[in-house]
This record gives sequence, C-alpha cells and structure tokens, in this order.
Amino acid sequence: MIDYKILVKEAYEAQKYAYIPYSHWAVGAALLTKEGKIYRGCNIESSTFSPTNCAERTAFFKAISEGDKDFAAIAIVGNDADTPIGEGDFCPPCGVCRQVMTEFCQRDFEIILARDYDDYKVYTLAELMPLISLPLSK
Repeated sequence: MIDYKILVKEAYEAQKYAYIPYSHWAVGAALLTKEGKIYRGCNIESSTFSPTNCAERTAFFKAISEGDKDFAAIAIVGNDADTPIGEGDFCPPCGVCRQVMTEFCQRDFEIILARDYDDYKVYTLAELMPLISLPLSK
C-alpha cells in the first residue's frame, strides 16, 4: 500500500530546489517505483522556456537514467514561490508530462495532487488520460 503522505512530503522537499527565476512557480514531484524507491524532481526553467523541464519529468528522467522503469505513483505539489503550504491549489501535470507517464506507466499508476500534507486527491493515469488513442504502456 502506498503511503501518500510520505510521497507528498517528499514532493514538498523537492519543490525547495526548483529553479524558477522567470515564472516564480515552484513545482515538486516525488516518483515512487514499484520496489519502493523514491525519485524527487523539481522544475528547472530557462529564459527561453522551451528547454524548461517540469518537476514530474525531472523525477522520471532521473529514475529512468538510473535503470528504474517500473512505477507505482507520483505526488505533485506546485504554487507560486511565496504561497504558504495549504494556501495554494492543486497542480495537475501538464500534457507533456502526462504523455511521458503514458510511455512508462500502467493505467493504474497513481497521481497524487496535494495542496498540503493532509489535503490531496488521488487519480489514476487512466482517469487523467481518458481519451488517449494509444494504449498505455504495459
């Protein structure tokens, strides 16, 4: 069973490292493998924005580059840099991140969107990608 609160805590830890000099929007992600390993990711901006990398993809790419490709869940937090925990909103993954998830995750992969440590919603990848024309991986 997945401990969502631990994943949310790890996502908030990752958010602290966001490099956001342009948008000031800090995102953190904590990706859980089926073996129980957690990879953290934060968003990393560039002045031209197209080479910017989202927190979710940072976590996925770290895991994949270390040989892990079997994932269970990801927790995502995001807010304006000055927003206290619990005062912001939920931060769903963008379309590019969802596409990466469909490449490497099963339909029951869980996506935890959190406002604070105790206020979160859990979705499956299939719920966030209901009309995908390609079959989800595995």
